[in-house]
Amino acid sequence: MAKTPDDRRLDLLQGTLDMLILRTLQWGPQHGHGIAQAIRAQSDDLLKVETGSLYPALHRLEKRGWLTSEWDVSPANQRAKFYRLSAAGKVQLSRESDRWSQMVSAIGRIMNPEQATD
Repeated sequence: MAKTPDDRRLDLLQGTLDMLILRTLQWGPQHGHGIAQAIRAQSDDLLKVETGSLYPALHRLEKRGWLTSEWDVSPANQRAKFYRLSAAGKVQLSRESDRWSQMVSAIGRIMNPEQATD
């Protein structure tokens, strides 16, 4: 059976969406749709963030103080809420990046034990 583009998509591990949002906003303010598009494009269409997951995550991150937001006009000339990484969000992104690196390393040791160094 031939694979369709949707067959290539990967499900996000729990907790990784927050990290990806923070990372995406490191490059500057963006509205929700733009964040989803950036994640999709940077993952070569393997990661698709659904609206039902994205906006609750944005609200959660804003409530935690890791994002700030303000209403503005999008490039498509529509009113949109733009999110920006806060100072606390930059600190959290650094923590999440460190944890992610540790997790990738640990999983790599399990999946490829012959490549693990002692």
